[in-house]
Amino acid sequence: MAPYAVGLCQNLAAAFWKCMNTAEAEDEADDPGALAAVGCLRAISTILESVSRLPHLFAHVEPTLLPIMRRMLTTDGQEVFEEVLEIVSYMTFFSPTISMDMWSLWPLLMEALAEWAIDFFPNILVPLDNYISRSTVHYLTCKEPDYQQSLWIMLSNVMSDKNLEDNDIEPAPKLIAVVLQNCRGQVDLWVEPYLRITVERLHRAERPFLKCLLMQVVADALYYNPSLTLNILQKLGVATEIFNLWFQMLQQTKKNGVRVNFRRENDKKVCCLGLTSLLSLPVDQLPGEALERVFKATLDLLVAYKDQVAEAEKEEPEEDDDDMNDGLQTDDDDDDGSDKEMGVDDEDGDEADSLRLQKLAAQAKAFRSADDYDDDDSDDDFSDDEDLQSLLMKWIPLFSLWIL
Repeated sequence: MAPYAVGLCQNLAAAFWKCMNTAEAEDEADDPGALAAVGCLRAISTILESVSRLPHLFAHVEPTLLPIMRRMLTTDGQEVFEEVLEIVSYMTFFSPTISMDMWSLWPLLMEALAEWAIDFFPNILVPLDNYISRSTVHYLTCKEPDYQQSLWIMLSNVMSDKNLEDNDIEPAPKLIAVVLQNCRGQVDLWVEPYLRITVERLHRAERPFLKCLLMQVVADALYYNPSLTLNILQKLGVATEIFNLWFQMLQQTKKNGVRVNFRRENDKKVCCLGLTSLLSLPVDQLPGEALERVFKATLDLLVAYKDQVAEAEKEEPEEDDDDMNDGLQTDDDDDDGSDKEMGVDDEDGDEADSLRLQKLAAQAKAFRSADDYDDDDSDDDFSDDEDLQSLLMKWIPLFSLWIL
């Protein structure tokens, strides 16, 4: 496929424009031209996925695909928006670097979210994550446009919108987490605004999964800077309330002993790092009683996480070798810790479908070597699963000393 990838993408792009012109002339949503246009975009995505191990090819296909992405990320592309977002996700993830031309799509994504594309928020989350995590320096330093400000405006509007249901805004706390994880020590001014809207939404949240995501924003903020975060929570007058709720959520179990909250591996990782970050605080900021609660909660989480990892490793040999997801299991794929178990209703099948891009990106990360990552990535970035796991594992023997 590799030798023909560029030529195939060029031919498919030409066919796409021809189909779109035909569909616009017919002005019918179910016109064969419109359906063929969708097929062209899906074929392009298949090609991009097939050459994902050859990132240098993405720079060659970008000029061909860029006009499609620019045009179809507007209202002109509502019929093919999901397919275009998938292409944007591949281009921002597998390319060796994210070009300035690709960055020019950011304002289009923000505008779409603000005006009409809130239903596609889970899909838009993937490229936004890629922009921030793979091109962190540009995200932080560029002021025209100001990506940090535009992200804040979008997230604050979404989080404060009382007309949006809990499941509609789930990508919002995930994006805040992306910023805090990848920009550690570089976005101090944004910690308080993000914590403020997180706490405000937490007071209105009903779905357990959203509550977990919002609480993990607090954990990410503690990992980012525990002293700063604790001072902000105290300034907002919610420090005691937040920690009591957090410990309560950590202790909730079903009759069979299974955790009600923070059931995925990633949930436990984030909570552990947030709690262990508190241990670096001076005694006057973390009283003895609070320290005891932190130790107990962290130890319980570390043990649960270690058991969950061991159980997952035990089940791996039983998987079918022909399974296309072999070795690519993500937290969302875990039956015991899926979003559905966290409170997503059975009828939310469309929501599960909308997470397809996120799963594709997660699967792609499992294949990707360290050399493929952008040089801008910080060593402190714990989005890398192996680094995070090793960081957590070193705490387990230390905490075991506290078991009486």
